[in-house]
Amino acid sequence: MYPNLYYAFKDLFGVEWKFLRFVNSFGFFVAIAFIVAALVLTAELRRKSKQGYFQPTEMQVMVGQPATLSDLLLNFLLGFLLGYKIIALFVLDNSATEDPQAFIFSSLGSWPAGIGMGLLFAAIKWWEKNKQKLDKPEKRTVRIWPEDRVGEITIIALVFGLLGAKLFDIFENWGDFLKHPSDYIFSAKGLTFYGGLICAALAIWWYAKKHRIGLWHLNDAMAPTMMLAYSVGRIGCQVAGDGDWGIDNTRPKPFSWLPDWMWSYNYPHNVNEVGVPIPGCTDGKFCNQLPVGVFPTPFYEIIFCFLLFLVIWYFRKRLKIPGTLFAIYLMLNGMERFLIEKIRVNTRLDLYWIQPTQAEVISSLLFVSGLILFIWLRKKAAAGKSTEPVSNT
Repeated sequence: MYPNLYYAFKDLFGVEWKFLRFVNSFGFFVAIAFIVAALVLTAELRRKSKQGYFQPTEMQVMVGQPATLSDLLLNFLLGFLLGYKIIALFVLDNSATEDPQAFIFSSLGSWPAGIGMGLLFAAIKWWEKNKQKLDKPEKRTVRIWPEDRVGEITIIALVFGLLGAKLFDIFENWGDFLKHPSDYIFSAKGLTFYGGLICAALAIWWYAKKHRIGLWHLNDAMAPTMMLAYSVGRIGCQVAGDGDWGIDNTRPKPFSWLPDWMWSYNYPHNVNEVGVPIPGCTDGKFCNQLPVGVFPTPFYEIIFCFLLFLVIWYFRKRLKIPGTLFAIYLMLNGMERFLIEKIRVNTRLDLYWIQPTQAEVISSLLFVSGLILFIWLRKKAAAGKSTEPVSNT
């Protein structure tokens, strides 16, 4: 396992670049997942715009104005946060930054680096605005297509996805949260996928309605995007060994040609530092492995979800009823997660006569919702009733 990129580069390339220990493997692949999602979503929205499913919205903007006080303050704040936290990782001594994730969520930082980067960001913004300044600022009308808003949609998905993932994890582990609420809230660990999915989806739908983006076609564009992003994100879980593994697996391999780690794996050097000490490990941190091999469920989800992405990608031009591709995504997502939960370690809920996991409950609801939505959309289409807003102009 590679808890951060330092260990990955050390093992794969034989180099020991200390600064790479600040780049968490899980976070790295989550970032890659968001980049991939943005690229796929942009391509799908642009394709649908060319087919006439979307229309641009018009916005009035002022051109040639000098930098305002709010512009300078906002850029100073962004620069300050970058310097106070990120630059500080490289300039403070190791005792303060040995655990980068804990450092980010702490009050520690570098005031000189923060103030310096804040002033630099403010100066750059002032220079940019001053270079474009006109003697008489003009009001111009610009046309903005849905694909032009992918950057904003991605940021909304990131912010509300993280908030939702943390919130649902708190619900799932309510007893632990009540014991140590502050530690739980500000910890970089403990994220629930479905919490992120639900909260990010609600925020994006609100944004789409605000900017008059056709919801059903947006949902269809999001279907392959979300499935592929989930597959890529799970690479981070597998590489880092973040605890999203399966139950103990001591069964014999079903196929002799199958690599051992694909059937049962003990996640050595896992980022959670759980298990028993690894004999001969002298790295200090991340020297644990699970005492018994478990199902490598993140690896299974990487493969399974990528194949489901290909299925959705195949049908994206073949399904003519708006929203049906999204309904299929809900069903496939629910089915995949429900099945993987059968061999995955997770907290169980006590619902009287059954003890499902939170993911089993939500995945079942997603599958049923997708099935109902698919049937409803087809009936509406057969009756000649459109499910799409008349216009988004």
